[in-house]
Amino acid sequence: MGFGIIRNAEIEKATQYFINEIANCLTSHGKTKKMSKQLNILVFGAHPDDCDIKAGGVAALYVQQGHRVKFVSVTNGDAGHHEMGGGPLARRRYAEAQAAADVIGIEYDLLDNHDGELMPTLENRYKIIRTIREFRPDLIMTHRPNDYHPDHRYTSTLVQDAAYMVTVPNICSLTPHLERNPVIVYLSDGFMKPSAFTPDVVVGIDAVIEQKIDMLHCHVSQFYEWLPYNGGTLDTVPTGASDRRAWLAERLHKRFRATAEKYRDQLIALYGEGAGSQIQYAEAFEGCEYGSSLTAENIPILFPFFQ
Repeated sequence: MGFGIIRNAEIEKATQYFINEIANCLTSHGKTKKMSKQLNILVFGAHPDDCDIKAGGVAALYVQQGHRVKFVSVTNGDAGHHEMGGGPLARRRYAEAQAAADVIGIEYDLLDNHDGELMPTLENRYKIIRTIREFRPDLIMTHRPNDYHPDHRYTSTLVQDAAYMVTVPNICSLTPHLERNPVIVYLSDGFMKPSAFTPDVVVGIDAVIEQKIDMLHCHVSQFYEWLPYNGGTLDTVPTGASDRRAWLAERLHKRFRATAEKYRDQLIALYGEGAGSQIQYAEAFEGCEYGSSLTAENIPILFPFFQ
């Protein structure tokens, strides 16, 4: 018990130091520096809709600034339903993903791996390596390796296992290697063991919250069918599209508002007291040690949203 208390105190102290360094970096630059080139942002989720729920807001913000964003679902989603499955469900979820992508103008790929059966095999690692090399991202986002769903855990493992290998010429040698390992960050979650999610970056998404909900509204099979069925709330889902959208928005507003409240100190450090205290909705990200380092200096470049 004593060791856990000491460790938590050390983590909090290190996190606060990092936040202060970011704030100092932003102050020294005046306003946020924007990259002279277009950023490539690559997000890996285990299933169609995972990227949207965790990073749909920042994706919309990147697109507004002219950057390029690609979502990749590492499975085809063919098991996530109570009344249909297999090929018909995979095709339906592909169509839903494309509709969500069209809302904000991004690319959305689904790898043809079965939902619920993903394994961190060498074959799948090569798929991830090639995907990363072909897109040449500045920043990668993915799940943390401790999560309730095995597909989430193994997606994280696959991205981590691909991280260094993307720079090795003799691995997947017919796909040109990267000269530098991209920065990798984890998407947020609420799991506490073996370690809690500790964000290094928190981004306000108030300006695009309705676009994010519009994206999730496209995943009809999930947010109005499978997830309510699985959660025992299917009888509460309205029938009309507009009523459904309002029903979903009410629930999601609470969820994303809770993220902003939970990480209010980080928002104030990044945006300043005035703006940071007013942000209602947020998404949060934690640096992953397997990629290039996420630093106080490159956060304003990779996340060009702070004034």
